[in-house]
Amino acid sequence: MTTQEVAQKLVDLCSHGKFQEATEALYSPDIVSMEAGAPPGQSRESKGIDAVKGKGAWWAANHEVHSLNVEGPLVAGSHFSVTFKMDVTFTPQSKRFTMEEVAVYKVVDGKIVYEEFFYSM
Repeated sequence: MTTQEVAQKLVDLCSHGKFQEATEALYSPDIVSMEAGAPPGQSRESKGIDAVKGKGAWWAANHEVHSLNVEGPLVAGSHFSVTFKMDVTFTPQSKRFTMEEVAVYKVVDGKIVYEEFFYSM
């Protein structure tokens, strides 16, 4: 797939809350994922598909998504960006908040090999 095709498929899947399916279909086994901030006792960086799947599973288990808006993609060569706006509750603390982030991705050989998320902490 081209970068445009990967980007559009990611937006389509994420728009329907299918984050795990997007990871399975579009990510390289050697994916590197970088968060804007590290969770307590963890690193900002996750390396490899299993680590990224684990991060996604933690998110799904600890957050209730009330609404989701995905905008993009904006494609430039091997990179693309997407914006995510979510109304979520962090269920362990029953804390509801709005989250806005910009995600930047790099595609090599039809797979996402790098992602980085930018958001206010």
